Amino acid sequence: MNLTSKQRAYLMSLASSLNPVFQVGKASLTPEITEAIGECFNNNELIKIAVLKNCMDDPRAIAEAIAGRTHSQVVQVIGKKIVLYRPDKDKPRIELPKSVKKA
Repeated sequence: MNLTSKQRAYLMSLASSLNPVFQVGKASLTPEITEAIGECFNNNELIKIAVLKNCMDDPRAIAEAIAGRTHSQVVQVIGKKIVLYRPDKDKPRIELPKSVKKA
């Protein structure tokens, strides 16, 4: 599932009020952090992650790696903040704007 720019903008507006639920630090992306983020998607469809200053890896690369491992979508990466989205398979709580297909 690819997000349209309208859907991405909607998710960014929702994420602006969220606090980061995870922090990626000096050890960068460990299997434990990836697993914990995956489990967090059981309760939340939209999560924010903070990359600490002592982490030397690129936040965009970290976001792509997490998204690939947790089957989620990168909504945005601004500075050291990452926003990820994964809809609930059974009962999605976030209603995305419909994408309009042009002929």
